[in-house]
Amino acid sequence: MTPRTAPPFRADHVGSLLRPQTLLDARAAHKDGALDDAGLRAAEDDAIRDVVRMQEDIGLQTATDGEFRRTSWHMDFIYSLRGVSRTDEMLKVRMHNAAGDLEFTSAALKVDGNLGIDGPIFGDAFTFLKGCVTTGTPKLTIPSPSMVHYRGGAAALDPDVYPDEDEFWTDLSAAYAEEVREISALGCTYLQLDDTSLAYLNDPTQRAQLSEQGRDAEHQHERYIRQINAALDGRPDDLTVTTHMCRGNFRSAWAAEGGYDFVAEALFGQLAVDGFFLEFDDARSGTFEPLRFVPPGKFVVLGLVTTKSPKLESKDDLKRRIDEAAKYVPLEQLCLSPQCGFSSTVEGNDLTRDEQIAKLALIVEVAGEVWG
Repeated sequence: MTPRTAPPFRADHVGSLLRPQTLLDARAAHKDGALDDAGLRAAEDDAIRDVVRMQEDIGLQTATDGEFRRTSWHMDFIYSLRGVSRTDEMLKVRMHNAAGDLEFTSAALKVDGNLGIDGPIFGDAFTFLKGCVTTGTPKLTIPSPSMVHYRGGAAALDPDVYPDEDEFWTDLSAAYAEEVREISALGCTYLQLDDTSLAYLNDPTQRAQLSEQGRDAEHQHERYIRQINAALDGRPDDLTVTTHMCRGNFRSAWAAEGGYDFVAEALFGQLAVDGFFLEFDDARSGTFEPLRFVPPGKFVVLGLVTTKSPKLESKDDLKRRIDEAAKYVPLEQLCLSPQCGFSSTVEGNDLTRDEQIAKLALIVEVAGEVWG
């Protein structure tokens, strides 16, 4: 078994990382008007240089900017799409963790114009990241097209702009296809589409909620797969695309439960990505059995190391679980990562920077011992 020299790597990670206190302070000062845009940008630049160096020092082959320029993993991108606007309505999602329930709240969205992009979204952020990386492969993470649709559905579409939902999907996939082309032109060779919806749809409670809204919950994942594929059609040959599917990540809490069984056959057999980052850190993520649908040539990055708790997993337990997954997917097609990001929103999960580093280092060590 040999190490991989192309993504996804044997030891990889999802993307978001804990914001350092200096950056949190700078963001607070900027919000209060005590720090201008240039000052905030300088604080972000310094923090990103440091976090790239941290990833390389650990031995990771993947380097991200930790999503340090964002408030959340998805909404910063979605609001940058032409034709998407914030609304006064507040979107509330009930989340759960070991201590109880909490609520994630953000502004909702409205599609009130023809969808498109005005230059590559996060283009400047990726160019800066690329300039910081010295040994790894810079990865850009963006929300998948599904995330523009999942929570609002047809109700979020202005009927004067998109009287037909199919027209919305055509334009959305075209906007994403242009984003893929323009980001690739900047030198991006590793792109990740983050998608909670395809994991949420495994949860009967989530499907019931969609059905109550009049949506076709039993077939929603099939539409999402088709539209992601349309967005990736014609992508450059040197661009590796993966997708990350988790059940929510906010301050160590989650929104959905259930294994990947409901979507597995269509997802693994039809989605035109090179690899799947999958959440498998605890019982609510289900078994490895759905992996039997993964075809040859596709990679599965096992998210066995939780980002929701500071407790460090044991090497023996991780190796045992990798062996279990290998009953369904050949070991050659497997990799290892955290189950999600460490800070999908600016608040971050309930662990320290040192605990985060210990988990990333553990992944590198175990991957080296398993795959060489």
